[in-house]
Amino acid sequence: MSKKIKFKIVTPERTLFEQEVDQITLPVVDGEVTIMPDHRSYIAALKAGEIMFKIDGKETLLVVSSGFIEFNDNTLVVLADTAEAAEEIDVKRAEEARKRAEQIKEEKVTMNEMEYARVAAAIEKEAARIRVAKKHHTRSGIKID
Repeated sequence: MSKKIKFKIVTPERTLFEQEVDQITLPVVDGEVTIMPDHRSYIAALKAGEIMFKIDGKETLLVVSSGFIEFNDNTLVVLADTAEAAEEIDVKRAEEARKRAEQIKEEKVTMNEMEYARVAAAIEKEAARIRVAKKHHTRSGIKID
């Protein structure tokens, strides 16, 4: 029997996922990292993007915003501000939210660094949600309006 990774993803609202997986690819501030069984201990800051994990060769997609990851002894814990399964994402609503954030960015002539960071993070989060949802719908053969 091959080794597995105990994978758990938690947000302030819920535990989104808790199961053994074969491998996981995550978006971190320095790029992207793939964790496989017996990977060295690892801690990193998470950025908005796609998490892809495999169970018995089948890929599953999640989307996350910022947070942290910790891997140790074949256990990976992801603490994310938000996380959603690809099938939970409403593409139309995500696109509307991204457009609203971009509109705020364009309309606001002066923004302090904190306001700008908040708007930029919202745009990045919604763009990631859209990418993951579209990829999931394409793979599932679901037509997006």
